[in-house]
Amino acid sequence: MSTVVVSNIVSVDGYVAGPGGDISGLTMDASFDAHNLERLRAAGTLLMGATTYRGMSAYWPAVAADPSVSPAVAQDPSVAPVHRETAERNGRLPEVVVSDTLTPADGGPWADTTTVVPRAEGRRAVAALREGDGGEVLVFGSRTLWGDLLAAGLVDELYLLVSPVVLGAGLAAFPPGTAARLALREARPLPGSGNVLLHHTVEHG
Repeated sequence: MSTVVVSNIVSVDGYVAGPGGDISGLTMDASFDAHNLERLRAAGTLLMGATTYRGMSAYWPAVAADPSVSPAVAQDPSVAPVHRETAERNGRLPEVVVSDTLTPADGGPWADTTTVVPRAEGRRAVAALREGDGGEVLVFGSRTLWGDLLAAGLVDELYLLVSPVVLGAGLAAFPPGTAARLALREARPLPGSGNVLLHHTVEHG
């Protein structure tokens, strides 16, 4: 079986974005990038909602071609290898997008590796992915999607990078009414960063 793994960054007060969807207050530094690449190396499939997919498919192909277009690389060229590998893995992995509005063609360079699943079939499709044996099914961002999957018992592991900031308002990591029992597997500060990694497995049954 495969595992469905959610990886996201949150503020100390539990928001994945500030008012208006602003994520600039969260600490997306070199350690954040290194953690994301670690998760991508273990992944066999990327699972996303439409908003995250549109953002990633518009951003990463250009970085794969030229890492210097990444603001982080422009500021610190030493991180170029991490961004290049991240971009290449993002583009090479199959993407499954749960959406009623997206078409594969919306992915541009990712169109050939993208499968779009209607929202009504999302849980069934993810359950089928879990039954497969193709590496981790990885979810970045996509808070609405993984909140629904967590409530349905279809998330197996949760990596939260807790950023040292209190946003005060915005988009809560867990939609109202979401409930799950978690077991803490690891808690550690990331090197050279104020972010703290919390790794949980989800208790089923």
